[in-house]
Amino acid sequence: MSILSMSSSIHSIGYLSHKPNSASTLKRSSLLTSSFLSPPSTSLAAQFSKKTNFHVLINTKGKKRMGVTVMSMEAGIGVMATKLGMMSFFEPDGKVVPVTVVGFREGNIVTQVKTQATDGYDAVQVGYRRVRDKKLTKPELGHLEKAGAIPMRHLQEFRLQSVEGFESNQRLVFEELFKEGDLVDVSGTTIGKGFQGGIKRHNFKRGPMTHGSKSHRALGSIGAGTTPGRVYKGKKMPGRMGGTKRKIRKLRIVKIDSDLNVVMIKGAVPGKPGNLLRIAPAKIVGKNIPKN
Repeated sequence: MSILSMSSSIHSIGYLSHKPNSASTLKRSSLLTSSFLSPPSTSLAAQFSKKTNFHVLINTKGKKRMGVTVMSMEAGIGVMATKLGMMSFFEPDGKVVPVTVVGFREGNIVTQVKTQATDGYDAVQVGYRRVRDKKLTKPELGHLEKAGAIPMRHLQEFRLQSVEGFESNQRLVFEELFKEGDLVDVSGTTIGKGFQGGIKRHNFKRGPMTHGSKSHRALGSIGAGTTPGRVYKGKKMPGRMGGTKRKIRKLRIVKIDSDLNVVMIKGAVPGKPGNLLRIAPAKIVGKNIPKN
């Protein structure tokens, strides 16, 4: 197919301008032919296959297209814990450090080991917080009984580079995985605050409260008129605040108390006391994760 015939076919589906014979159109059609319409090179496909998982998607018209699923890998196996609260910790040199006290309920047991051969990727599934049998469904109970584990409320996966050394019903002990001074990534659900205005949600400033002003805490103008004639996506406006998943990275473990079965982590972590936390080794480029 020539460039002119290609440009006319592309013009019919709306990719090019209304002048298919102009020089700019020929230039744009050649760019489209080289970048979008030509099949990817072998080296590029091989480069993607090493980092991602390919799968075939079928759209509503029945046509197949290639999709890419990118899954994040952890720097190492982690555990789940429960947030207890915050306090001040005095270091040996007298420095006061704000810490979050994290406790552990019964659990952190390996419930499933997924491999490339069986599931298409390598991961370790961990269960946490023991509950009564009637709190779980029969499929959940059957899944845990297959691993020989106790009934547990929460199940999470840690995708790893290698799953060697892990087996079902293996108990994960925090002291064996981490030590004082290590950096960890802590994930959790933030405190939900409901529907809030722009001042509380986005730190907007209010208007004057006196001298006849009628604009106090209202949002005000949200865009121009004729141009663009709409509101841009992502505009900061009132809406639901909090209740989302957040990860705080590179927090230092200050103290591990085996007698009380608690861990003190410097700084604040998401959620309120009693919230479920996910603690994993911090990702540091070039140290425990590759630079690419």
